[in-house]
Amino acid sequence: MKSRKQMRRKRQNRIRSVVLGTAARPRLSVFRSGQALFVQIIDDGAGKTLLSKQSEGKNAAAASTLGKEIAVLSKTKKITSVVFDRGGNRYHGVIKALADAAREGGLIF
Repeated sequence: MKSRKQMRRKRQNRIRSVVLGTAARPRLSVFRSGQALFVQIIDDGAGKTLLSKQSEGKNAAAASTLGKEIAVLSKTKKITSVVFDRGGNRYHGVIKALADAAREGGLIF
């Protein structure tokens, strides 16, 4: 039987094989740690992180605040459209709150 960590890594690899960030549409990557949420906007073609931001907590309220902040920061860098990479996490709860807030802020997925 595979561990939870191994199954998450398998989901991540499956998602990453399809989702690819370019200069025109960079990848919005989400990572959940034990204490916080981390969001990066990555150009996979150049192999560079364009933006990164960390939340104060890891609940839905902190996620929605982080989503709005990343949308505002991306507008300053003239990034309007991204590809969403949920990082192997299920699309509900905190991840969904972050994505909805980023959409409200003006990012197009």
